[in-house]
Amino acid sequence: MEEYQDQSLRGKVFRRLREDILSGVYKENEELKEISIGEEMGVSRTPVREALRQLELEGLVSIIPNKGAYVTGISLKDVHDIYMIRSMLEGLCARWATRYITEEQIEELEEVILLSEFHLKKKSTAGKDGEKAQQVSELDGKFHKVLYHASNSRILEHVLSDFHKYVKMARTMSVEEKSRAEKSIEEHRAILEAIKARDEELAERLANAHIMKVMENLHIEE
Repeated sequence: MEEYQDQSLRGKVFRRLREDILSGVYKENEELKEISIGEEMGVSRTPVREALRQLELEGLVSIIPNKGAYVTGISLKDVHDIYMIRSMLEGLCARWATRYITEEQIEELEEVILLSEFHLKKKSTAGKDGEKAQQVSELDGKFHKVLYHASNSRILEHVLSDFHKYVKMARTMSVEEKSRAEKSIEEHRAILEAIKARDEELAERLANAHIMKVMENLHIEE
């Protein structure tokens, strides 16, 4: 029971730290102090140390002996590589989703697109622009999340979900630009229409192109 609790705490600390690194709470090269993190999260140093080791395996943290743990973060090269790989996997996801998607999932995607259009067309008010961008970004993520599940592949869903987390900041930057956000929603609509028409090849091609256009909009180069 005690061992299970230790693993549970490690997982909790790991998820929190990873989210904070990917969302920019911790900056590149910033030191992650075990004592401070433990006090903040109300845990001992052991689960913090284990979480940091796990983050090192993911390439998000660098542990220097006798010095400490430092944020490695995601470089532009990493983001570029992720988008290149993701473009191919998103295409495969759309192809498989065309085969296995349920009517309930189609309705969910329709709702996501309609909500995205609604939030994008809402008049901006003082101090609300950031909130609107966040809503559109979250809906963009939800669209892809439903597609991942519709692919009927746990492995593909897991890999793409991780990639989605790694480029969270870049994704938000992309949809903050209104013209790009509008195009992105149009692209989502086209992908969904291809899926509804059970056109696997078109759905794959559109999903692949959609991710490449996002990357181009971010001006990410090797």
